[in-house]
Amino acid sequence: MKKVLVTGAAGYIGSHICRVLLNLGYEVVALDNFSRGWRQALELLKSENSSLKVVEADLRQAEIIKKIMLDERPDLVFHFAALCSVNESMHNPYLYFSNNCQGTFNLLEAMRLVGVDKIIFSSTSAVYGEAKSLPIKEDQMSEPVNPYGESKLLIEKSLKWFGQLYGLNYVILRYFNVCGSSSDGYIGDSKKPSQLLVQNAVRGALGLEQFHFTCPHVPTPDGTPIRDYIDVEDLIDAHLTAADYLNNGGQSDIFNLGNGQGYSVREIVETVEKVLDVKLSRQADQTRQGEIAEIYADVSKAKQILNWQAKKSLSDSIVSLVAWYKRYPKGYDY
Repeated sequence: MKKVLVTGAAGYIGSHICRVLLNLGYEVVALDNFSRGWRQALELLKSENSSLKVVEADLRQAEIIKKIMLDERPDLVFHFAALCSVNESMHNPYLYFSNNCQGTFNLLEAMRLVGVDKIIFSSTSAVYGEAKSLPIKEDQMSEPVNPYGESKLLIEKSLKWFGQLYGLNYVILRYFNVCGSSSDGYIGDSKKPSQLLVQNAVRGALGLEQFHFTCPHVPTPDGTPIRDYIDVEDLIDAHLTAADYLNNGGQSDIFNLGNGQGYSVREIVETVEKVLDVKLSRQADQTRQGEIAEIYADVSKAKQILNWQAKKSLSDSIVSLVAWYKRYPKGYDY
């Protein structure tokens, strides 16, 4: 594997993997439409490494994507480009099916036409819906309860058919909740406000913005949703491991990515308070829609087949976020 295409490269996770790939010596084609991603993230990386090529394009523009694929002919695609707000998807499902699904269908067709046959897909635990048993395994029936999860499930199904009909080799990685930044605080989550709990709690603890509870009351021990949290650097390590797995002849498959442990919203807030020695407001704000009560991962399959498991603790993620927000308190472009 010498050249890789990264879609959604200017986003939170995409920019992290671009940096790691460049440091490992790969030629990276970074594709983004910059509707949600940040140009400054890629400008920083390009200043470090000239092997980064930035391409501005929208996956919904089928002919343009075909030309890019034909011109670049990557050995493998890391596909991160997607809208990912559960709450937003409940208010605008069309946007999610158009952007996430149609964009991916165009990408897969371009890969087929050019003969690019390997892809690592960024999926989500939202494909499961409410957990039938915990920890949740990859073989649980998928019944999403929001358009975001449904859009990702439709993409998973399309990957299966492109695999069966055209020989596409894929790994689907179902993320649980991602947190943290690069350990040195160089790149991170620049959304303002972030959609992610740990990020928002750290920003609140640092006095960068007011922290609010936006979760619904649910039937858990403390009444707040329970989720599995994984550090972004552990997540990137899993993607590289999955790429090696495919390049060494591994069969197409689906893997959960998480720590295998559930934390409630209140437990996350209390951990941030403990690490930073502060007290956060418990003020409630507008409740987000489409949230489930409790879900955390069974990660035994990734450990057994990919020989991967998360290494960083929740406290590690909080410390890295402090470094990131001290460097960029207002995010990129300031």
